[in-house]
Amino acid sequence: MAPRRAGSHMPACSEWPRSGWRTAACERMLRRAPELQRRCRSRSPILAAAAAHYHRCQLLRHHCDQGETMAGALDGVRVLDLSTLVQGPQAAAMLHGLGAEVIKIELPQVGDVGRHVDVLEDYGHSSVYIACNRGKRSVTLDLRVDAGKEAFLKLVETSDVVLSNFKPGTLDEWGLGYDDLAAVNPGIIWAAGSFLGPYGPEADREGADIAGQASGGVIASSGFDGGPLSTYGALVADHCGAQNLQTGILAALYARERTGRGQRVDVSLLGGQIWLQAVEYTHLLLTGEEAGRSNGGHPLVHALYGVFPTSDGAIAMAGCPEHLWPGMCRAIERPDLEDHPQWNAYFVPREVALELRAFFAEVFATRSTEEWSKRLEAEEQRFCAVRSHSEVVANEQPYANGYLVKADHDEWGTQTWVGCPITMSDTPTRPGIDVAELGQHTEEALLEAGVEWDDLERWREAGAW
Repeated sequence: MAPRRAGSHMPACSEWPRSGWRTAACERMLRRAPELQRRCRSRSPILAAAAAHYHRCQLLRHHCDQGETMAGALDGVRVLDLSTLVQGPQAAAMLHGLGAEVIKIELPQVGDVGRHVDVLEDYGHSSVYIACNRGKRSVTLDLRVDAGKEAFLKLVETSDVVLSNFKPGTLDEWGLGYDDLAAVNPGIIWAAGSFLGPYGPEADREGADIAGQASGGVIASSGFDGGPLSTYGALVADHCGAQNLQTGILAALYARERTGRGQRVDVSLLGGQIWLQAVEYTHLLLTGEEAGRSNGGHPLVHALYGVFPTSDGAIAMAGCPEHLWPGMCRAIERPDLEDHPQWNAYFVPREVALELRAFFAEVFATRSTEEWSKRLEAEEQRFCAVRSHSEVVANEQPYANGYLVKADHDEWGTQTWVGCPITMSDTPTRPGIDVAELGQHTEEALLEAGVEWDDLERWREAGAW
């Protein structure tokens, strides 16, 4: 068998500019236009979406003819996203941002659990679901029944990646493990995220972000000595797991270019949290000593490093190298400290660092965050005001780099969206705007995969969706 390359399932389209799955979908659907129009008039209303898709394909073909479509780095890669909540969906969302087509497979009538977490009344979706699933298409299939499994395997034939975050062993029990899918498509990449990893005595345990933070020691290192423990104010375990899952998928896609074979990729919340704290774990493994709690800074960084309250907020100092120390003395109006025998070094002994930080805690408390920001910026110090999410959204910097973007939505008007954290010069990224309704693209996606109308109706009647 010849090596299967990313996107090789798509028919050639020599007369149109290369533009990935959209162009390929246009070609497939346009070839079947007469049948689509005839059957959508004469058969069940549930297939009417195909007619609308046909007209959309005509419009897309026009854009392709005009050369208006710019391809992303993963253009031509198709991902089937079976995952729920954050870890898996966020990995798939990043792949979409890099240009992949992502088809989200959801349970009929129920959907991703993330759809139901604190739904926003004005938008009809939850923040969790919008953040992690924008730009994806939604297909509903019950993978526990034969008809749903048969339909899913048809999608697998023309896909590159299957991504999930079920409890380890679940897909194997359903007959959809890696070996099962590789028998249908040897090039498939089967990627799974879990709580504690797929092997070992605790492999079958389930857990979400907060359990991931607890499992790897992040919570134990938070806060101040003698004070209460705390979680991060963000889903750091889930997002770290998502980044690792995405990285593993990208590496597997690259390996497939050489071998023609797919492979299994596994990541976990536990593994991500250990990797996130590689410095702290290395310290423990080499010295036998716990790094300790953060205490507003970092237990292993003995410097002017940490969060310092101001009169109306806080600033975070990221250290003061020797060449910046004179400027710091000017900023705090203490030129007499410029030649301090111990403080004028980047890193200092732990006891000296405690004295240094205690002194600056008193100094920074005397002025506002804005005034200190002006003074420290004038001296090119390494710092940042501690900002709320609202303050970040009001700042120009995230927009200049595409981390936040403004875009028009058909129903919601002009909105600000979280963009892609990666900028690429030749293969643009995209934020994803549209949020699919549950099952919105079921028939459409299966038709594009070459499914016949009779099979569609047979599967639907058998409870596939």
